[in-house]
Amino acid sequence: MPVAPVIRLDPRDNVVVARTAIPAGAQIPGEGVTALQDVPAGHKIAVMPIAQGEPVLKYATLIGYAGDDIAPGTWMHRHNVLVDDIQKDYRFGQDYIAAELLPANERASFMGIQRPDGRVGTRNYIGVFITVNCAATVARKIAAYFDEERLAGFPNVDGVVPFIHQQGCGMEATGEPMELLHRTLSGYIRHPNLAGAVVCSLGCERNSLDRFFGDTALDTGLMLRTIRMQDVGGTAAAIEAGKAAVREMLPEANKAARSPQSAAHLKIGLQCGGSDGFSGLSANPALGKAVDLLARHGGTAILSETPELYGIEHTLTARARDESTGRALLDRITWWLEYTDGKDVQMQGVVGPGNQDGGLANVIEKSLGGAKKGGMTGIEAVYRYAEPVTARGLVFMDTPGYDPVAATGQIAGGANLICFTTGRGSCFGSFPAPTIKLATNTPMFTRMAGDMDINCGTVIDGEMTLDAMGEAIFDRILAIASGETSKSEALGVGAEEFVPWPIGVTG
Repeated sequence: MPVAPVIRLDPRDNVVVARTAIPAGAQIPGEGVTALQDVPAGHKIAVMPIAQGEPVLKYATLIGYAGDDIAPGTWMHRHNVLVDDIQKDYRFGQDYIAAELLPANERASFMGIQRPDGRVGTRNYIGVFITVNCAATVARKIAAYFDEERLAGFPNVDGVVPFIHQQGCGMEATGEPMELLHRTLSGYIRHPNLAGAVVCSLGCERNSLDRFFGDTALDTGLMLRTIRMQDVGGTAAAIEAGKAAVREMLPEANKAARSPQSAAHLKIGLQCGGSDGFSGLSANPALGKAVDLLARHGGTAILSETPELYGIEHTLTARARDESTGRALLDRITWWLEYTDGKDVQMQGVVGPGNQDGGLANVIEKSLGGAKKGGMTGIEAVYRYAEPVTARGLVFMDTPGYDPVAATGQIAGGANLICFTTGRGSCFGSFPAPTIKLATNTPMFTRMAGDMDINCGTVIDGEMTLDAMGEAIFDRILAIASGETSKSEALGVGAEEFVPWPIGVTG
């Protein structure tokens, strides 16, 4: 049976999505309309008259208003789908659905690395950190020294990774910016995917080593070392001191061994980048199905990218476990509206050129698709950037939409895997938590097979249901959590993607 050229997402919708490019004059089977213009794949077509000012509905959700009188068959995009003041019914907690937890003996398992505190990692790295960018070269050279040949005698160690950032001095010494940097660095240093860490400093920076360790209750020992460049004699001496510290850690780190662990120990950061018109139809809702499965098995998923949920946040507050949780999410949306007021950013309505080319008319349509990553499970808690995630099930963490900054916050919060959907073809990767990339469409998956782990385009092609795709994603999550190499890991992508949120003033 031939696959229809369009996808209808809800019987109440007044637009459908082109599965493939549709030329002007083509009949739309099942909809009784003729395309009035050429419509690219992933873009929308009106299937009924829509008067100027009337809502445009996709997934039975308002994504904008008709900019003029629309005839059936019209190509619908940013030129005629306009964003205006949209009235929202927040309905705090009214759509909350608790995860139906499976009995512990029926939950899926993976081969994980249990740490002394009971947390479970999916990888086993040693990290080299900096308190300030002045120590960046030292950290890079320490990590680079431990190449494949020098680590050959330590097969259980996945690598030595530098975590470089641009902050630490010339910034606010107190308040949220420094607290955020401290949360991020300490979250990584304590991460279950790290066996040990070396922290390098210059010695006179605002983010002083002593204050950082004191404020975050970190303690030095065999597996956590510190180096002050000014104290040890400069750059070369600090590099040698770092190498010596890592050498002493390696035998202990190598003792880590994988063992069967419950999927309840998985914490997955949900990301999307380079979204297109298929993101909300294939990869995002399929990942949402996997998230619902993970929640039933006792695991945790972290939905983030606050600016990319704006416009449909009322659907999320309705899914919150209670009004307090819903209002915490709304408070973060309000903060972002003030933060971006008057700025040329997508929260003010206009999405990026790649998103537009892929079929997304505005931030509301993008947000509608992005929220699908969270499945249907209720939202259990709301966290600020890089806060430790302790709740199970689906949670929300406030982050920017910019992928490296968003994923950095999630990993700092404890995510031991990242699932990243993309329609245009993101090449993102991350350490120490590996990234699994999900393609929304088959042509892009084929073109960028070296970067993509899973092809969710089979849903668009009519070859696989969302439920089946969700199960396949969940199985791949378990496999990569058990040590199977993701595509970004194989390419070595991730060391440059550690980007703590630079929220404050640089002076």
